[in-house]
Amino acid sequence: MICYRLRCANDHVFEGWYKDSSTFAMLRQKGLLSCMECGTSAVDQAPMAPAIVGRGRSDAKEAPEAAAQAPPPAGTHTIAAASAPHTPSVVPDALLGALREMRREVEEKCENVGRNFADEALRIHYGEAPERGIYGEMSETQREELEEEGVAFHNIPWVRDTDS
Repeated sequence: MICYRLRCANDHVFEGWYKDSSTFAMLRQKGLLSCMECGTSAVDQAPMAPAIVGRGRSDAKEAPEAAAQAPPPAGTHTIAAASAPHTPSVVPDALLGALREMRREVEEKCENVGRNFADEALRIHYGEAPERGIYGEMSETQREELEEEGVAFHNIPWVRDTDS
């Protein structure tokens, strides 16, 4: 993976992560890059300083899995998070920007109940717990149980803030 510092024609600066330099060049040539703030496809590389890690020292953070699922952004809906099998290596910047913003909204407005998602969603559904937005993880069996019980939930891609 390669990270580029990018700048749009309206002078917005942001990062983009790409499989390799040829993938970036192909996306730029086809006009598939876009600014997350204004949406323009007039995007090019901006000057950047290289990151250098010295011998025996690593500043790199281990990245959590790129995709999981989460709740709906508005109201007191119950939402689920589950792992996605594969995240494509090339995703348009505007889509990743929107997914990052959705994640921020969910984290700000909903409660992370982790692996207790299905149990808590059922408790909310039956009025045994206060109605509120939650997110977390569930198995396929738990998913089927929630669907059978008529519990409303949604899956959304859960991207890292550093994905681009």
